[in-house]
Amino acid sequence: MPYPFIRSLSLTNGDLEFPVFLPDATFGVVRSVDSGDLENAQIQAVVMNAFHLMQKPGTSTIQSLGGLHAMSGWQRPIITDSGGFQAYSLIRQNAKFGNMTSKGINFQPEGASRKFLLTPEKSVQLQLAYGADVVICLDDCTHVDASEQEQELSVSRTIAWAKRCRETFDKLVSEKKMNASDRPLLFGVIQGGGIFDLRKHCADELLKIGFDGYGYGGWPLDADGKLLSDILTYTRNLIPEQYPMHALGIGHPYNVLACYQLGYGIFDCAMPTRDARHGRLYKFLKGDAVSIANLPDNWLKYLYINDQEHIKNPGSLSDGCDCLTCTRYSRGYLHHLFKMNDSLFLRLATIHNLRFMTQLTERIREITP
Repeated sequence: MPYPFIRSLSLTNGDLEFPVFLPDATFGVVRSVDSGDLENAQIQAVVMNAFHLMQKPGTSTIQSLGGLHAMSGWQRPIITDSGGFQAYSLIRQNAKFGNMTSKGINFQPEGASRKFLLTPEKSVQLQLAYGADVVICLDDCTHVDASEQEQELSVSRTIAWAKRCRETFDKLVSEKKMNASDRPLLFGVIQGGGIFDLRKHCADELLKIGFDGYGYGGWPLDADGKLLSDILTYTRNLIPEQYPMHALGIGHPYNVLACYQLGYGIFDCAMPTRDARHGRLYKFLKGDAVSIANLPDNWLKYLYINDQEHIKNPGSLSDGCDCLTCTRYSRGYLHHLFKMNDSLFLRLATIHNLRFMTQLTERIREITP
């Protein structure tokens, strides 16, 4: 299997070295940690979400605070997701919250006082106004098991919306007099579910439109939670090697390694930080200092901090881990914080799992030919 054909990506606010894992800062924050914690965990970039940000805190507030970088205190790259997946989650599973048309996405989340309309044009306008380093086109997301009719409609809309995103992006970049060095990049998203012909059709049409990079769109796991390796491989091979590929929503440690070996370079997921908050912490089976090339296939180990075995354990979460949590605090203390439901546990656990993810990407780079 190929490794990514390109090894890095230059963006306005810094360069990304592949593979790169981006924690989800959906509403402009990675829950429980600040920008300094992210930097210390060696995070290169974060992903934020235009679909959610337009609701909270709202576009006028973000602009009043100077854009996403100034608002969040994060000066490294930010990728903004358009919200196609979030619309899928909201609408396709509960139609009362809205609907999709050829124009865009109409939605009113539960508890919201008004309706929203997210069109391809507005999605790009918002992401540029927020100051994103990478803008992602609005797409119509589906589940891999959706019917062929649904997949065909999804691909048709995704292509049509991508054209409108491209036109709006080019117009705004020209109006703002941005040049190649200070403009964000624009990524298209490949849909098609589990139907290879539709994946190819979508990729071919997006390539005709022309983007700086591409994303794998749609749910990446089967009904048993296993990675859809055949579809991911096929989709990656549809895109010429000079373009970066973002495996949207993929972030389980095993899947990051597997998809990097398939040719993907960018990954994002809420799982590592969510697991941390619930007391599931990551460590390498044989210690963090060991090269991943020398580890067994089951190299990931979960440590459940709520287990009684940690009550009086003076050791760190993981030998060799250089994060703040492991260098300063014991398992016993973390167990105590967890049982007390203290917010300090959320911060320390999140820092550790994020550093595990960046250590993983560092070790993957070491074995790249």
